[in-house]
Amino acid sequence: MQLHISPSLRHVTVFPGKGFKEFIKVKVASRRVSYRMLFYSLLFFTFLLRFVFVLTAVDGIDGQNKCSTIGCLGKRLGPRILGRGSKTTVPEVIYQTLDQPLGKDELQGRSDIPQTLEEFMTEMKAGGYDAKTFSVKLREMITLMEQRTRMAKIQEYLYRHVASSSIPKQLHCLSLRLANEHTNNAAARLQLPLAELVPALVDNSYFHFVLASDNVLAASVVATSLVHNCLRPQKVVLHIITDRKTYYSMQAWFSLHSLSPAIIEVKALHHFDWFTKGKVPVLEAMEKDQKVRSQFRGGSSAIISNTTEKPQVIAAKLQALSPKYNSVMNHIRIHLPELFPSLNKVVFLDDDIVVQTDLSPLWDIDMNGKVNGAVETCSGEDKFVMSKRLKNYLNFSHPLISKHFNPNECAWAYGMNIFDLEAWRKTNISNIYHYWVEQNIKSDLSLWQLGTLPPGLIAFHGHVHIIDPFWHMLGLGYQENTSFTDAESAGVVHFNGRAKPWLEIAFPQLRPLWTKYIDFSDKFIKSCHIRAS
Repeated sequence: MQLHISPSLRHVTVFPGKGFKEFIKVKVASRRVSYRMLFYSLLFFTFLLRFVFVLTAVDGIDGQNKCSTIGCLGKRLGPRILGRGSKTTVPEVIYQTLDQPLGKDELQGRSDIPQTLEEFMTEMKAGGYDAKTFSVKLREMITLMEQRTRMAKIQEYLYRHVASSSIPKQLHCLSLRLANEHTNNAAARLQLPLAELVPALVDNSYFHFVLASDNVLAASVVATSLVHNCLRPQKVVLHIITDRKTYYSMQAWFSLHSLSPAIIEVKALHHFDWFTKGKVPVLEAMEKDQKVRSQFRGGSSAIISNTTEKPQVIAAKLQALSPKYNSVMNHIRIHLPELFPSLNKVVFLDDDIVVQTDLSPLWDIDMNGKVNGAVETCSGEDKFVMSKRLKNYLNFSHPLISKHFNPNECAWAYGMNIFDLEAWRKTNISNIYHYWVEQNIKSDLSLWQLGTLPPGLIAFHGHVHIIDPFWHMLGLGYQENTSFTDAESAGVVHFNGRAKPWLEIAFPQLRPLWTKYIDFSDKFIKSCHIRAS
């Protein structure tokens, strides 16, 4: 039989054999589709069939293809032809074994579990184990390593908690020596400020800053960096608020270390008339909060003994035990309008910040009727630090929170804030703050777990004016990857986190930003062995 196709592809003639005159002639009607393309398609599929045959032969040689039907062959070759990977060749028994939970004490006292990947591979090659034994050994080794890693992380968090919660002996020494100096040296008992400068304390033409701290050295760094970087230091008034036990040390330090022409005021809380009259809501809340925490938390031992919670959750609970979260110095900012009834605007500074630029332009910022000028913490190049939203601070699984707030709303930061006290006095921000603190205590701290920022985010909700992030760079106390160059170019750097610059756990590459404002030749600093590193 012979097949003849005309050059135009419109006639196909079939000859049965030689000498046989009869033939079959098929006339193909003219169509818009090119039959030349049909011919090339036939050639392509002929080549494809040969290719499929080669793949099948190779699979058969490798012992991987056990298919004996066309359907099975299609399942194997289909994904390859379409550009998709074939199904996994991992035996099902491995998945089944790895999915089986391991008992809590099943690995205790075992000495036959490989300690490293190298040991595991050596044992597997030497033993000639099947897939099930392989997966059992692998599961045991990984589980053991996970347990050890978890324990190591929890121990690290516990040590950091202890280190950040305790007072370094150098700072304790400094406070004691200054208190002794206050007793024995009249120069250490100067009235701050001098009598002729007292009117400036209520003069709104000055730049008023407020610092609440019970750490003399930290307060010294904030004050020194503020004044040294100010273009008009003679217009600066710094109001330092401290507690009763630190007052004499704080007064002695700033009496003996003048920052003239800036005006420094040092007052203890008991010196404020408002604070000594009647009940103070923040003190009542702190007493209740401390009682609830001691019962609810069970202390650090109970926290780290939990075997089900993630290390990060345990770290957050340990941080909640930090004394600073129950310190009046941390809560006092919510009463600024009562503490400074004559002032219209102040900038509140935390004691773990360093000022690196002139802050007087902050008074030129139009707050648009808002109360709190702050930096947002949900956007920026540092995704670790600047990725905080309300859901990072508030418990949105609680209906009281989810009903009133949006979890994806951007958060803002304490540390360096502009407070318009005139606008504040027209609101009920302080009452809202105390209401939510009370609700959190009633709910066994289930609305939020730590800090004064969560109730602040609630109380100032709708009253925040966002300022340029240049004015406040965060995270230097918990993000060691912070660029020193970026930090150096910020207006204010904030060592928020456990790694405070006065602690040994501070990040060494960032600590110079803080220590540059300490005179290590000072007799009090030298006698207490406070060093730059």
